[in-house]
This record gives sequence, structure tokens and C-alpha cells, in this order.
Amino acid sequence: MLELVFACFIGIFVGTLTGMIPGIHVNTAGAILFASSTFLLGFLSPEFLCVLMVSMSIAHALMEFVPSMLLGVPQEGTATSILPGHRMVLQGRSKEVIRIVAVGGFGAILITILMMPIFTLTLPFLHNFTKPYTWIILLVASIYLTYMLTNSKKDFLWSLFLFLISGILGWTIFQTPVSSGVSLMCIFSGLFGISTILFSLNDNSTIPHQNKFYDLNLNFNKFKSIFAGGITGAILGFLPGFGPAQGTIIAQAASGTSDNDDDDTVNFLLATSGLNISDCLFSLMAIYIIGNPRSGIAVYMSYLISDMNINHLIIFIFASLIAVSISLVLCLKLGDSFANIMDGVDYRKLSIFVIILQIGILYVFIFYYKAPIFYMSLALITSTALGMLPHYIGVGKSHLMGVLIVPAIVIYMKMFI
Repeated sequence: MLELVFACFIGIFVGTLTGMIPGIHVNTAGAILFASSTFLLGFLSPEFLCVLMVSMSIAHALMEFVPSMLLGVPQEGTATSILPGHRMVLQGRSKEVIRIVAVGGFGAILITILMMPIFTLTLPFLHNFTKPYTWIILLVASIYLTYMLTNSKKDFLWSLFLFLISGILGWTIFQTPVSSGVSLMCIFSGLFGISTILFSLNDNSTIPHQNKFYDLNLNFNKFKSIFAGGITGAILGFLPGFGPAQGTIIAQAASGTSDNDDDDTVNFLLATSGLNISDCLFSLMAIYIIGNPRSGIAVYMSYLISDMNINHLIIFIFASLIAVSISLVLCLKLGDSFANIMDGVDYRKLSIFVIILQIGILYVFIFYYKAPIFYMSLALITSTALGMLPHYIGVGKSHLMGVLIVPAIVIYMKMFI
């Protein structure tokens, strides 16, 4: 048992490191660990490596919000939260942002664990029932939620256009033999990272003095947002074709929030961080409940433990609780440290540095995976240009999540028609 606790702490350390480095995905660390498993299993148990992976993925999912909020560097689960979080940072509310995403993630994972028995009984049936109709659910939900999240017919048409054109970009990218990890890093950097920072530079934004005091009073609406994030993230762990991208718009509707309304920004961030952490846990738990790994880390775990039982499930839940509890403290401490450092930094120089860093990390992975340089450069430029449009049109950037939703619609439509 002590060795599993030790594995949990190692996983938290690795997840914190990968989460705090802009642009690094947890699956990258997972791939390296899995590639070394043949050697490691000579003196470590499969359970040790799996606990390490569970705690690493949970810690990463929470910690990745720090560079996303403060530097504007996206991952799939944090992409839609960048603009609201970035806006709060520019209002001097960085410490409040860190506490919002930390509380949202911690609260959501508690909700999902408490409701695990209910999900274990109901979601396998839901998974089997909805699979043939996934593309219809995605299509109808996307159109409906796009309509609900816009204020006028003009905004709706623009949002629908952005949704479709980003979907075409995503479909084009995913038709190539390039590693999906590199492809996602490229298009998310352009759509949500570099474009957001460039717009801030163009808008002559400056980082104001960051308020050392913060006001985060939990009320019914905030609890409802955390609950919505937890439930949505749990459902995403079972529904084929759904991920944080699709879950964000569902959580928005469920919690009654918006990503471009200042009054709802806090509730939106609570729901978004909650669904990201909850989805991370349930993608791992799906191995036991429906026998279907739903993330890169979950796939590696399914190879290490081919016959997962209830004892493994309990161990992983306890590892998740330890990881999210310690990561909550680390997120607050490191987030505050970052906020204090940013307080005296020239925003323009910081933004240029972050853009260069993002591009540098991206090209390291392009060279490592031997992806075509010219093609990936063109994809980065195109996604950055597309990511600038919502800022000038005046609609939410969450509509650009069509980059993942449209390909999912097409794939499942082909499978069941």
C-alpha cells in the first residue's frame, strides 16, 4: 500500500510539471512512461504505474489552468476558458481566477465520486443506447446551443459560420497521417492561444496591478455550476464522440452561464474547470464500467491491467482524491506566485515571449514526430487567422470548438449510416 502512495506522489509531481509547462499534454508524459513500461515492470507492479498515471492526469488537468489563465496557452480542456480567464487577469483578478478553477475542479471531482454508484448502473445502458445516434445528438445539440448562446440572428449566423469553417479545418487536419497530438497542439495554439494574445497586443492591453484580495463566495448558482461541470464531465466519459469541447457548451446550458457575459464569467469558469477534471477521472473509470478507455492515459492503463476489477477502481478513486487535494494546494500556491511575478512584468514582452515559447515547443514536437514542416506551419497560420475572427465579430470563441465536433459528427455518421 505504501508503494502506491509513493506512486501517487510521483504522479502528482510529474502532472504538476507537465501542467505548468505551456503546450505540454499529459499524454506526452504518459506515452514516455508507457514506452518505458517493459523495463519498469521488471521491478514495479502494473498497479504502481497505473496509480502514477491516474494521479499524474488528475494533477495535470487541474494545474494546466494556471498557464492557460495567466498566459493564454490552451489545451483541449482549457481552450474555451482562456478568453473569460484572460479578461479577468486583465482586470487584476488573477488570484480570483486561480481559486475559481481550483474550487471548480475539486468540487466536481467530489461530485462525480459520490455519484459513481448511480453512474455505474445507468451509464452503460446510456452508452449502448446513444452510440448509433451520436452524430444526430451532436448535430442537433451544436445548432441548438449555438443559437441559445447568441444574442441576435446576425451573431447566430456568424457563430454558425465559425463553427462550420473551424470544423472543416479540423476535418482537413485529421485526414493527414500526422500525429493527433501534434495536430491538436498546432490548431489549439492558433485558434485559442496565439490569436488571443495577438488580439490583446493589438488592443494595447496591459497587465494591471493584480489585486491581492479576492472575493469568492459560494452561493446556489456557483454550486449549480460546479454540479453541472461534474455531471457533464461524467457523462462525457461515456458518450462516444464527446469531450471537453462538446461538454463546455452543454455545461453552459446546464448551468445557465455564458462565456462572454461578465456577470456569468465566474460560473462559466467553475463549470468548465469542473467538467475538465471530471471528464479526466471518468475517462479512466470507463475502463471498468464499460470496458472502453476514453483517453490516451486510459488506453495505456488498459494495456497494463487487462482485467480491471472493483479493487482497482477503489484504488484509483482514492489516488484521484489524494491527487486533486494536493494539486488544489499546489494550484493556489503556484498560481499566486505566477500572479505576483506577472505584476511587475511588461505585458507586451511577456506576450511575445509566450508566443515564441508556444511556437518553439510546437516545432520541437513537429521535428520529433517528423511531421511536414510546411504543412504544419500553414495549419498554424490558418488557425491563428481563424482564431482572430471572433474577437472582431464580437461572438464567443467556444464556437470554434467545431474543429473537434464537426469531425466527430462526420465519423459517427459514416459509422452508422
